Amino acid sequence: MTDQPGKQLLHLVFGGELTSLDSVDFRDLSKLDIVGIYPNYAAAHAAWKAKAQASVDNAHMRYFVVHLHRLLDPQQG
Repeated sequence: MTDQPGKQLLHLVFGGELTSLDSVDFRDLSKLDIVGIYPNYAAAHAAWKAKAQASVDNAHMRYFVVHLHRLLDPQQG
């Protein structure tokens, strides 16, 4: 996905420890790590990558990028 220059496309980066490697059910929702909201995918990806690499020793820890702009305006997609 390529972001248009100057276009604000919000992305959320968050993660947490999963109950199983085969699911996306979190062990404890109160311990979710909300990394932040970013203005474009490139910035979100950089934050995701840093957090994912920092938690590489915990196989159950996963970080995700959510395309908030798609939820806010589904037709923009």
